[in-house]
Amino acid sequence: MYNETALVVFSGGQDSTTCLFWAKQEFKDVRALSFRYGQKHVQEVELARAIARQADVDFTVMDLPVVGTLGHNALTDPTLTMDPEQPADGGVPNTFVPGRNLFFLSVAAVWAHEQGIRHIVTGVSQTDYSGYPDCRDSFVKSLNVTLNLALEAQMVLHTPLMWLDKAQTWALADRLGVLDLVRTRTLTCYNGIPGDGCGHCPACKLRREGLEKYLAEKGGAQ
Repeated sequence: MYNETALVVFSGGQDSTTCLFWAKQEFKDVRALSFRYGQKHVQEVELARAIARQADVDFTVMDLPVVGTLGHNALTDPTLTMDPEQPADGGVPNTFVPGRNLFFLSVAAVWAHEQGIRHIVTGVSQTDYSGYPDCRDSFVKSLNVTLNLALEAQMVLHTPLMWLDKAQTWALADRLGVLDLVRTRTLTCYNGIPGDGCGHCPACKLRREGLEKYLAEKGGAQ
């Protein structure tokens, strides 16, 4: 793979930033693609741009406002209060943006195909997937088949975090030499606060718990 080019679907959050630096290790050339889709925490796009600049990665932003208007969710609708936890009935939390990964990966694949790129990297994880159905391995694999049929291509969707929990994702960032960058300059918080975030939204809790677990394990191993 090293002699090829990869496109990273890049939000500027913990997971996609870790994937960006993973891709830089695995591929000769790396490019990043971000989306504005009506998210309340749109500041992530400018943080993504700054990180891509530091990583010396070509950066592109696309507007996909339709993604935020197709369904009601707490990340694009300011009138909704986000679910603080996974619903007790096992349903999908209202922070799920219907179709987001479906659209992002499909658009990224078409754009990459036109650029002669066949490798796409995304930071989805089934281990810590927050109940989002479009973060599952079965979804990504099925979409990969569909995209290749649709484009008559040999695209490959890479998911380096698929079977990692948040502690393991922090460990990967540390091995890649970007733990401090990920911790201080990325935006995972649903309330739009960079770094350690607001501390109480679902994304911040998951991120913090993973970091605390990793640092405890790292300290115990020393």
